[in-house]
Amino acid sequence: MSEQLCFTVPPEFDGKQAKWFLKDYCTLSTRMITCLKREKEGILMNGKILRTVDLVVGGAVVVINLPEEESAYIQPVPGDLEIAYEDQYLLIVNKPPHMPVHPVKQHQTNTLANIVVYYSQSRGERYVFRALNRLDRDTSGLVMIAKDRFTVNKLKNRVNKVYFALVHGELRGSGTVRAPIGLHDDSKIVRHVMADGMPAITHYTSLYSTKEYSFIKLELETGRTHQIRCHMSSIGHPLLGDDLYGGSLGRISRQALHCGEMCFSHPVTNESISLKTEIPQDMKKAVPRLF
Repeated sequence: MSEQLCFTVPPEFDGKQAKWFLKDYCTLSTRMITCLKREKEGILMNGKILRTVDLVVGGAVVVINLPEEESAYIQPVPGDLEIAYEDQYLLIVNKPPHMPVHPVKQHQTNTLANIVVYYSQSRGERYVFRALNRLDRDTSGLVMIAKDRFTVNKLKNRVNKVYFALVHGELRGSGTVRAPIGLHDDSKIVRHVMADGMPAITHYTSLYSTKEYSFIKLELETGRTHQIRCHMSSIGHPLLGDDLYGGSLGRISRQALHCGEMCFSHPVTNESISLKTEIPQDMKKAVPRLF
């Protein structure tokens, strides 16, 4: 089943060429438009084929039928989903800790993707699993899943996320870590700050602190692998539970990191959407006096 997008031509585009309406209003890439032109009914206006050289009419309905996309097979597995937002374009869920987002060799059926595929099929929907933000297995919080390629392209690098973490040591005020990150020479997993690494910028604000622990808010300008974990460790404040980067497992069994807020403009309606989730209980119990 192809993915279908519908747009109503606004008055300001009345009489303009379809290619400009598709690019400027529907925000379709040139590559996607070229692909749609090859499809028998790729682009329709009021039920009739619309060529890119045709003029669009104000108030008309333009339907875009995206061709089917091949995807790797993901086994549907029933499970609980805490849904924060859903419509025909997006599914946003609050992922619990200890759950991978995608299947990997050692985790084939106990991932978020497995549960989402089962959920979507049970509702008569079939779409490729596309997670726009990929949280680590032990990081909890909001994960955005786009139901079509248009939504992926429209929202890529346009979603503001806020993370919350527990770190070792007393950290007060606000600050920014600007330090390039790269793979450690003797590891395929561990990152560290290095002069010739990829640029990485993390902003943090301390919310509550004691002499031993601090509860902080973080926002990223870049999205490098392990960026928060690596950066906080580099300034002497590793995350609780993050033994990979110097944190202690004494109070929590996973890195105390949660993606708690997400803000974006809807890819079709342009509505401003803001989502928030509660801090998980295991983080609250780790240092109760900070909450």
